[in-house]
Amino acid sequence: MQVSIACTEHNLKSRNGEERLLSKQSSTAPNVVNAARAKFRTVAIIARSLGTFTPQHHISLKESTAKQTGMKYRNLGKSGLRVSCLGLGTWVTFGGQISDEVAERLMTIAYESGVNLFDTAEVYAAGKAEVILGSIIKKKGWRRSSLVITTKLYWGGKAETERGLSRKHIIEEIVRAMTHVINQGMAMYWGTSRWSAMEIMEAYSVARQFNMIPPVCEQAEYHLFQREKVEVQLPELYHKIGVGAMTWSPLACGIISGKYGNGVPESSRASLKCYQWLKERIVSEEGRKQQNKLKDLSPIAERLGCTLPQLAVAWCLRNEGVSSVLLGSSTPEQLIENLGAIQVLPKMTSHVVNEIDNILRNKPYSKKDYRS
Repeated sequence: MQVSIACTEHNLKSRNGEERLLSKQSSTAPNVVNAARAKFRTVAIIARSLGTFTPQHHISLKESTAKQTGMKYRNLGKSGLRVSCLGLGTWVTFGGQISDEVAERLMTIAYESGVNLFDTAEVYAAGKAEVILGSIIKKKGWRRSSLVITTKLYWGGKAETERGLSRKHIIEEIVRAMTHVINQGMAMYWGTSRWSAMEIMEAYSVARQFNMIPPVCEQAEYHLFQREKVEVQLPELYHKIGVGAMTWSPLACGIISGKYGNGVPESSRASLKCYQWLKERIVSEEGRKQQNKLKDLSPIAERLGCTLPQLAVAWCLRNEGVSSVLLGSSTPEQLIENLGAIQVLPKMTSHVVNEIDNILRNKPYSKKDYRS
């Protein structure tokens, strides 16, 4: 199953050249469909979609558990697509930070653990991430029908016709383009990434007005220190139009891993020149406050018999509106540890969640909460 994720430039903070490219991924449109098609041909096993389109109504977000692996599965929004509640992302790692051999090892661990969702983008490592992902799937001989591959289109190439959301960069053109992509069999569903709630609602309205296909999910940043969009804005969209949440960066680019408790280690991502923005965030006053809160959370993790990263991932999963949490790992050990969050999820009682909220003191409130 292929899912295309559309992104916008809306309210994105430009950090540096590389981060700018990696953060502004997005959708395809009439003027970039051929470029996208050519890209996918290099990874033909990924490009071909199987199954039929399921309308995004009548199905609720129900959770099931695989007996062999213990992995849990949820509907992607109100669509009929079932995704593992933990997925594997390829940003920074595939084609860049890690070797192809390590990438294969990570995908194998994930797949054998019940993960069926793998996320990439045409801009990741200048297209190498997509190629590596497809090559591994082909080499392993995994059934294509057992996988859900999500990709993001926006910064596809240097030419003006090879990037962008559409020829006019307006939502109606995006919806028309994604409907075309699905009708041509290049994808089965489409979603958004880093869109505002207003933009998503507009896309849905356009789709309904012109009898086109609406988005089924929004890909959003979500972790202990980034909560409002996923906890306040997206639940309303889910109940109104069935858009689900696929979240990324559960460890806040490694900040929640605990590795930065005593500064920035030389071998860490924040020590790299192209991640100066991350280092500045860590050493800032707000960054120091976050590290102190993480220290306060450590006793909770110890009491539950898990690590801090596992607690953080399980905390994301405890949100019933989240269809899947994308993990980013550079080593097999990290991935195995993060996958262990599945075992922590049953321990995330309301009492534990309240304990965490009392430490974080950043729980967002909706207008409904204020009225009550």
